[in-house]
Amino acid sequence: MEIIPLSFPLNGLSTLSLDRPLSIAIGHFDGVHRGHQNVIQQAVKAAKDTEMLSAVLTFDPHPKEVLGQGDQYYRCLTPLDDKTELFAELGVDLVFIMRFNLEFAAVSPERFVDEVLRTLKAKQVVVGFDFNFGHRGAGDTEALKRLGAPDIAVHVVEPLFENGRKVSSTYVRESLEKGDLETAEKLLGRPYEISGLVVHGDGRGRTIGFPTANLQFQHPYIAPRLGVYAITAWIGDKSYPGVMNHGMKPTFNKQNVQPVMEAHLFDFEGDIYGKPIRIQFRSFIREERKFSSVDELIKQIEADSNEARNFAGLR
Repeated sequence: MEIIPLSFPLNGLSTLSLDRPLSIAIGHFDGVHRGHQNVIQQAVKAAKDTEMLSAVLTFDPHPKEVLGQGDQYYRCLTPLDDKTELFAELGVDLVFIMRFNLEFAAVSPERFVDEVLRTLKAKQVVVGFDFNFGHRGAGDTEALKRLGAPDIAVHVVEPLFENGRKVSSTYVRESLEKGDLETAEKLLGRPYEISGLVVHGDGRGRTIGFPTANLQFQHPYIAPRLGVYAITAWIGDKSYPGVMNHGMKPTFNKQNVQPVMEAHLFDFEGDIYGKPIRIQFRSFIREERKFSSVDELIKQIEADSNEARNFAGLR
């Protein structure tokens, strides 16, 4: 899969050699949830059926972040690197990453179709039913069909539903904020996952018999609610079940601090400081709380670990 950065206006594309027209799925695709996957898969299928190249046109950063429509969009379900990996798994040939800025936000729907889609040699465009484009979102799916005719075919994908509600990035975020990992996993079609580096912590976990890997993240992920979780950790191509605390460590911290994530991996030995790690959140075990003594905390960690082991089928 080839990744091609773009900025508007699309200058310098003469060096882009495309021997076939494109079937393009368009969207920001934060989460790459099942609804997004459906849009992308239909673009990929159309490309295969008609011997076109399949492509995704996505935007970075999030349009609503640039337009000041919500600070929450700074934190994402899938940073750009994660999204492109998921696009590749879906069989996409090309990924166009359009830099979203105020200049691009001012582009009219007509110019978007003429100066972006036609410049990219799009012959088929696949979008979700609620797709909007152009200045102030003036263009909708009907406008896209009208402006694309006669040379660009437009296919609009209807929404998927889970629990009677539309599958959406908002629904995923809300599920994670509640600690409802089961619903989040159904919406995503996979466990929710974050990636980072293992860094040194305060070393207290080792002194009480539960050494932990402290995580530092390079991207502003959406974090699930504070609490204790059963997890699967991936280090390289090996997976390890474990238990994670995401919180303030109130038993030890007396002042306000930033929440941290620290994972205890079952039956793991080795030095992984500075190494990349991927964490899949599998099940919410309990809320974080303050304990009256270290012994009480140790007993609870043992109980949490047993529950996580049961989830992983280790007991």
